[in-house]
Amino acid sequence: MIPYAPRRQFIPYHSRQERFAVIVAHRRCGKTVATINDLIRRAITCENPNGRFAYIAPLYNQAKDVAWAYLKHYAEPVLAGAPNESELRVDLLNGARIRLYGADNPDRLRGIYLDGVVLDEYADMHPGVWGEVIRPLLADRQGHATFIGTPKGRNAFFDMFERGQSDPDWLSVMLRASETLIVPQSELDAARKDMTPEQYEQEFECSFEAAILGAYFGKEMAQAEREGRITTVAYDPNVPVHTAWDLGLNDSTAIWFWQVVADEVHVIDFYENHGQQIPHYVSVIRSKPYAYGEHWFPVDVRARVLGMTRSRIEQLLELGLKPRILSDQKVMDGINAARVILGRTWFDRGCEAGLEALRQYRTAFDDKLRAFKDHPLHDWTSHAADAFRYLAMAYRELKPEPVKEQKPIQGIRDATWDQAMKMYGPKRRERV
Repeated sequence: MIPYAPRRQFIPYHSRQERFAVIVAHRRCGKTVATINDLIRRAITCENPNGRFAYIAPLYNQAKDVAWAYLKHYAEPVLAGAPNESELRVDLLNGARIRLYGADNPDRLRGIYLDGVVLDEYADMHPGVWGEVIRPLLADRQGHATFIGTPKGRNAFFDMFERGQSDPDWLSVMLRASETLIVPQSELDAARKDMTPEQYEQEFECSFEAAILGAYFGKEMAQAEREGRITTVAYDPNVPVHTAWDLGLNDSTAIWFWQVVADEVHVIDFYENHGQQIPHYVSVIRSKPYAYGEHWFPVDVRARVLGMTRSRIEQLLELGLKPRILSDQKVMDGINAARVILGRTWFDRGCEAGLEALRQYRTAFDDKLRAFKDHPLHDWTSHAADAFRYLAMAYRELKPEPVKEQKPIQGIRDATWDQAMKMYGPKRRERV
């Protein structure tokens, strides 16, 4: 018998009839334990031959740290053999299999099928992982899916939660700490003292409205939305289309397509892919009906990659693409340049994956020091955000102008990165 007794808050989830489920839950609620056990139950009772089930975290190592011990413990009574430590996989008595994956390597999932999947901390995953990779894997077996996590602003996870409110094939559940009573009130009171109001509202009260802590472009993107600058932006054939690239090695490459119209930046397209080589991206460029201007790259395009006989700039030149190479700049200079031009930038809504990356691109936060670190958090948002930094620096070269002085600020939500560091950095970290 599986050694699991569900908390009452998860009984509606375990007894659901809906195919898809979204659980927005506070920290220490037990959502990972509940969904791992739901996977085990559905796997051991699966009527399809050779059932395949998956638990996916934003990072592979995160999946191992968070869920592997739980999976081995709860599945032990129904295992067909010893857990496979190298593949983070368990095989069950009926031939079904449950395996852990990371959304940081979505290509590893391509080509398989799934009868059920749990996507943990979905707010931290690339929004394309579901539609482009996971959803097709469920099609032929009509598999089920569960999305769980804590809010990180109004992103793809919020959209899933909203869909669950109205779609009869979806279950949508929100579990706030003030309502579940799982975490003792004394501990919540202590946590409230140690966290910013935004942190507490996001982590324990499941607020989608709380500001993303340390977001570099949160204010600018919200302003663009309010002002109607995220809309349909048509391609103007009378104006050249420039591209700005962030080149990945073994990970993603991101490309923004943009035009300069008077003093405005019109972003008309965005493309990102994982694990492809230079010829793939050049073919994407050529497949689009644009008259191109300049193709902008960071200085590392000159680097010779291990295992390759030619540098990436040599490959681009051989394929007929002439790169413009930006001068080497500090990351924070590029971020400040991006903040300056965001106020005059219009985005086509078709760039949603890139837009979401800009909304969520943020600084790393040191929980021990209770202070912002001096560099961005490297996650799925990095490639699109880095490419937009290069766009901003390219625009500065195309249309040089003095940087306007920032207005006085009232609080963290209105602050630039440098201002935030002065307010909340290590010298004054007791205020974070």
